[in-house]
Amino acid sequence: GENLTGWLFVAPVVAILGLFLLLPILMAFWVSLTDWNGQGSPFTGDVPFVGTENYTRLFTADGLARQDFMTSLRNNVYYVAIVVPAQTVLALLLAVVVNSRMLKGKGFFRTAFYFPSVTSSVAISVVFLFLFANSGAVNALLGILGVDGPQWFADSRGVLHLLLGGLGVDAPPDTLTGTGVLGLSWWDWLAGPSVAMCSIITLVVWTTSGTFMLMFLAALQNVPETLDEAARIDGANRWQRFRRVTLPMIRPTLFLVLTLGLIGTWQVFDQVYVMSQGNPAKTTLTPAYLSYRTAFRDFEYGSGAAISFVLFLIIIGLTLVQRQVLRDRDGADRRSRWRRRVPRAGVR
Repeated sequence: GENLTGWLFVAPVVAILGLFLLLPILMAFWVSLTDWNGQGSPFTGDVPFVGTENYTRLFTADGLARQDFMTSLRNNVYYVAIVVPAQTVLALLLAVVVNSRMLKGKGFFRTAFYFPSVTSSVAISVVFLFLFANSGAVNALLGILGVDGPQWFADSRGVLHLLLGGLGVDAPPDTLTGTGVLGLSWWDWLAGPSVAMCSIITLVVWTTSGTFMLMFLAALQNVPETLDEAARIDGANRWQRFRRVTLPMIRPTLFLVLTLGLIGTWQVFDQVYVMSQGNPAKTTLTPAYLSYRTAFRDFEYGSGAAISFVLFLIIIGLTLVQRQVLRDRDGADRRSRWRRRVPRAGVR
């Protein structure tokens, strides 16, 4: 009777989630197995069924589809590798600052640091377009310092290529011009993010750090002060107390921040749509924007849905890897030792 009552209470939520979440996912997966062009219903017999062709075209078939997809993956890998550590470190640093007892006006600084996170990303993207224009404030500031600022949204070269060019390496070595991984040469994979992508990275780190700062702040306020005092009495300095006491206590929050950051960076879309739309020369193209462009501009809904499901698998895989890396090893070892000590039923 209790089980039946419980299911009756959760039945409305299950029905809503199934209707508006699970069912659309299954419909999108079916579309990824077809060659639907957006005309009519994708669930009629008139729509060609292509199976896994949309998926194999992204990885094995030579052509523009695989090249664009691999280019978007390369751009997103650089984006994730910079944004996730930067926003996590900055958020933790801001949380430590606003949690300090010596800081005056904590409420003002907490609001100021959090304010960019609640501002429209589209509005902030437009502001950053003006800041990083050829005659914008950023290039004007660099000019005062004697630096000739780049053409932020016109230069398609990666920052690693720009640095090598400054050292006199303008042409790639022959060993890096051949076929590399999945259709892109090693020279393309080692290009680094473009200056346009760097401007988007700056925007995202600035706007997302405030939200993660609040998460870290809540975790820091839950750390017992007695632990910090005991470590201070034992002679630990500030860095040792932070590393050995504070960080282990906020490990669950750290995992949450890294997971949310990883998911958000692989799904970046609105900043790219407003600021660059994949330009210059596809150096800001991301899988999420490529999926949108393929489906709603090129009217290849099957390929667009396939890209979105590949992106979904990438996010799930990286999240599981991150969970494995950040798992509580000490707790796992204790549980393992406890299982070995407890005798199994029927064993003497």
